[in-house]
Amino acid sequence: MVSKKVLIVYAHQSSGSFNSAAKDAAVEVLTAKGCAVEVSDLYAMTFKATATAEDITGKVKNADHFCYGEESKLAWEAGKLTVDITEEQRKLTEADLVIFQFPMYWFTVPAIMKGWMDRVLTLGFAFTHEKRYSQGIFQDKKAMLSFTTGSQESMFSANGINGDMNVTLWPLQNGILHYCGFQVLAPQIFWAPSHVPSEARGTMLEGWRTRMQGLLGENPLAFTPLDCFDGEKGYQLKPEVHEKHAAKEFGLTVGIHLGKALPPNNQMKAGV
Repeated sequence: MVSKKVLIVYAHQSSGSFNSAAKDAAVEVLTAKGCAVEVSDLYAMTFKATATAEDITGKVKNADHFCYGEESKLAWEAGKLTVDITEEQRKLTEADLVIFQFPMYWFTVPAIMKGWMDRVLTLGFAFTHEKRYSQGIFQDKKAMLSFTTGSQESMFSANGINGDMNVTLWPLQNGILHYCGFQVLAPQIFWAPSHVPSEARGTMLEGWRTRMQGLLGENPLAFTPLDCFDGEKGYQLKPEVHEKHAAKEFGLTVGIHLGKALPPNNQMKAGV
């Protein structure tokens, strides 16, 4: 049996952090299960967060009106992306599972991790107009977010001051991971570890260790397939799909909600 390959994209400045402990636990458990685990420690790598013309070796097609998406696609095709990008693309190509481990900053990933996404997930390599969402390039791979929050769980509820965490996760899980075709596993959320006793933090890590025993076999979150939308009509939901769900209580997903109540835990639990 060929061992599974796991890439952990990790973003925290301190080796003494809870995020570091979560990352180390993942490396330990998954390695013990026979996986080949590779870690991209973005801060330790001083990974460049900005998407600029310096990411391309040699001349660009249009220096006067530089378009990163188009220029990086051409550079990827010609083998002219810088080595820091191509090395991450190699890791991603080889991986069966990608885990993004980070502290939530301003309701999203830290800038250095967003820079990894901007620079590594280039047009052509990670997606094309034809190959995206359920028909995406990485549809045979799984990906997930594992992160800490500064706020307690109740603040990220439908009645909480921060709003529903399912809504917060939609741009990351649908707009980046699912867009590139990944099967998106339910997120691992460590709620406000800096505000709980050490025993509670230990319990959180044990829960993560337990989950990892069956992580690679988990079913992904549900997203509406690309063929449910009409590409000739602005990728609107096809009438027959809309009609099929007209009498249902909830919308299809957090984003495609049809003006209905959001399906509970749509971005946090599989099979709902």
